[in-house]
Amino acid sequence: MRFPELWIQSSALSLNRLKMDVIAENIANADSTRARFENGQWQPYRRRMVVQQAAPLSFKEMLNNAKRMTSAETARAVRGEVIGVRASGMKEDDAPLRRVYDPTHPDADREGYVLYPNVDLPREMIDLLSASRAYEANVTALSATKAMLQKTLEIGRS
Repeated sequence: MRFPELWIQSSALSLNRLKMDVIAENIANADSTRARFENGQWQPYRRRMVVQQAAPLSFKEMLNNAKRMTSAETARAVRGEVIGVRASGMKEDDAPLRRVYDPTHPDADREGYVLYPNVDLPREMIDLLSASRAYEANVTALSATKAMLQKTLEIGRS
C-alpha cells in the first residue's frame, strides 16, 4: 500500500530542513571576506539560496510502484500533477557585495574599502523563521496524517 500524503509531507520536511541549513550557513558567513580563492585573489562569501521545484512522480517511479499504485495515483502521475517538492539546486545571490570603508582591514583595497558578503541578516532571520514555521506545519500535517491512517487500520481490524 502506498501513501502519497506521507511522501508529500516528508519531501517538504527535507526541503525546509535544507533551507534552514543554507540560511544558517549564510548567517555564519555574513562577515566572511575570504570565502574562496578565484583569479588569484580572495573573494567574499555570496549569499546562497535553495532553488525548489515541484516533484511529480517520475515515469520510472510509476513503473517501479505500478503494482501498488491505485488508479487515482496513476492518473495523477500521468497528468504530471505535483506530489511533493524537492531542491533542484543552489543559486548564489547576484546582489552587489557591501563596500565598507575600513583601511585597517587586511582585505582592504587601495582606497581602503573592503568587500563584505551580500548577506542581509534581518532578511535571513525572516527567511529562517518562515522555513522553520513551514517545517513545523509539515510536522503537524504529518502527525495528523499518521493518526488518520492509524485510525483507519484500527477500524479495519474491528
